[in-house]
Amino acid sequence: MAAQTNFIDIATIWLHAGKGGDGAVSFHREKFVAAGGPDGGDGGRGGDIIFVVDDHLTTLMDFRYKRKYTAQEGGPGRGSNCHGANAPDLIIKVPMGTVIKDTASGLVIADLSTHDPAVVAKGGRGGYGNAHFATPTRQVPKFAKPGMPGEDIQVTLELKLIADVGLIGFPNVGKSTLISTISAARPKIANYHFTTLVPTLGVVSVGEGASFVCADIPGLIEGASEGVGLGHDFLRHVERCRLLLHVVDVSGSECRDPMDDFEKINQELERFSPALAQRPQIVVGNKCDLATEEQIEAFRQYVEAKGLTFVPISAATMQGVKALPGLVYNRLKDIPPVPVFAAEYKKPEVKPDDRSFTITRLEAHRWSIDAPWLERILAGSNVDDYESLQFFQRQLGESGILDALVDKGVEENDTILIGDYQFDYIF
Repeated sequence: MAAQTNFIDIATIWLHAGKGGDGAVSFHREKFVAAGGPDGGDGGRGGDIIFVVDDHLTTLMDFRYKRKYTAQEGGPGRGSNCHGANAPDLIIKVPMGTVIKDTASGLVIADLSTHDPAVVAKGGRGGYGNAHFATPTRQVPKFAKPGMPGEDIQVTLELKLIADVGLIGFPNVGKSTLISTISAARPKIANYHFTTLVPTLGVVSVGEGASFVCADIPGLIEGASEGVGLGHDFLRHVERCRLLLHVVDVSGSECRDPMDDFEKINQELERFSPALAQRPQIVVGNKCDLATEEQIEAFRQYVEAKGLTFVPISAATMQGVKALPGLVYNRLKDIPPVPVFAAEYKKPEVKPDDRSFTITRLEAHRWSIDAPWLERILAGSNVDDYESLQFFQRQLGESGILDALVDKGVEENDTILIGDYQFDYIF
């Protein structure tokens, strides 16, 4: 897999699941049938927003141009007790390895590391038709319930490449050359820093039926864990890797000390993620063709003193390169599968019988009632119908709103605001 010229690995989008369809107000009409009664059907369910993996996608580029995704609303109920149509779900395709987070809290909602779909925003339930409200004492209900709103949430998509092995190290230590020699990947290679600007994936074949995926992660520098240089843009990709190949220029051709380079990169990993710093490593000493025996041996002793495996190579001359894939493959056998991020985010619990409200005195003789559940009831009521108003007033009384208004000093003919509706208070 070659490098992408426009790599987008993080995006923030808004999701609006579909609103449920409104219930219908309808009465049975048929020749020779008197007083057929209410037969308004329920509204349909609003569409969910579902994320699925598309193996043909490799970036989040599409989300740069479209930031808002809205599912369809459910169909309204109809007469003859006909249920409204359920809305189709909105399917959003993302690359394998995409992690979906709640933008506000940063908590993981879903990790699409498999082909299992993830429902991120649920559509609203359809409203009840007036047939639901018929009773022996209320035989002609001229009201119905509106559909419930769908879930709204802002999410951040982060693409964390799924690779078995990650090549890490300072810029220009030979990572791109190495992956081009052990796989079919053809990254851009040049003798200057940050030649690699996007992660490059390559499949390394060890033998028949034996292979692993290797990722060339763009060069890290001191301060990367704080966003310096390419920083967080690419450290997040290392989180997926089961094994790290830490490539170090043992020759010091960049006028840097290889031991100091090794320590600095590991410090950046530790600062970004302590768990990442504990990931198994094989230290690859590159550019051995330019180094002295003393330099190679000194670095070998330094690495092995830390309990790590040291492999001297020269990616340019292929010295020691042929044996590296077999060594890596054997090490991978003892390492658990690719890490999957557990879901952390929990949707705010909404109690269906929650009748909380807030009363605010705006000015003398003017009050505001904040109660979303009451606004939904009001939206489905026929304010010109006596029975409908009676039903609405019972909700005011049973919820405690009327008593609370009296306690706060409401007076007759005071104006009461509920959402977009306005009433005069009458004892």
